[in-house]
Amino acid sequence: MMLVPTHHFRDIERKPEYLQPEQCIPPPDPGPVGTMWFIRDGCGIACAIVTWFLVLYAEFVVLFVMLIPSRDYVYSVINGILFNLLAFLALASHCRAMLTDPGAVPKGNATKEFIESLQLKPGQVVYKCPKCCSIKPDRAHHCSVCKRCIRKMDHHCPWVNNCVGENNQKYFVLFTMYIALISLHALIMVGFHFLHCFEEDWTKCSSFSPPTTVILLILLCFEGLLFLIFTSVMFGTQVHSICTDETGIEQLKKEERRWAKKTKWMNMKAVFGHPFSLGWASPFATPDQGKADPSQYVV
Repeated sequence: MMLVPTHHFRDIERKPEYLQPEQCIPPPDPGPVGTMWFIRDGCGIACAIVTWFLVLYAEFVVLFVMLIPSRDYVYSVINGILFNLLAFLALASHCRAMLTDPGAVPKGNATKEFIESLQLKPGQVVYKCPKCCSIKPDRAHHCSVCKRCIRKMDHHCPWVNNCVGENNQKYFVLFTMYIALISLHALIMVGFHFLHCFEEDWTKCSSFSPPTTVILLILLCFEGLLFLIFTSVMFGTQVHSICTDETGIEQLKKEERRWAKKTKWMNMKAVFGHPFSLGWASPFATPDQGKADPSQYVV
């Protein structure tokens, strides 16, 4: 039988009899088409709620503290439309990242029937996850929070209450990008508003009292600066991961590269869809991931 390099991060079963398919319960029915994916994790749900609260707080301060009281109608309209559009796209991207199946492997598919359907040849090896009783495709990893094996799993993000994987990485990248953009936009508007209030009377530059206005603006400034740094770093690491075609887990574990190397542009199109279009920036455009290849389960 062909020898395969041993990797201590994965459970490798070299012989079909060691898979013990009779111990696996057949996978449950997939349910009706279009069933929503949602992870019931208390920490993740709390983080998702906090994310929405912070975006809505920024909306409140931008609209009711800075833009609506402003006497410059053109300035208020342009910045209001731009900020609300970016905030809407950020929240839409968050929903898509949270409610999209990241690429979960069918649970309990390590059955005798499924293994026989792979038509293994002598020397071929399959990977079995003992935790969810699934035959792992290449580059899949088990998530202890989702309790599933995820194809091309990058990491589990509590802020979107989901894993970032093959099917939802685009939405996570867009989420980090739009959060970074609204954070930068909010910081710029806060700076201009402070200058305006210093030049004018504080009682006329906002519909709130001067102390309340200062507190609201300082909190928004702190929030914007914190999330600008955090999401910019996340956006950069995600783009780098896509261009190098190496997930965060694969980089962390220094896994041996067993897949074909492609150009950076091809890797970007694999995540955001073919061909390049405005759909790349839209959380409502679903990228074409192609059909599952049975050969991904064997080596």
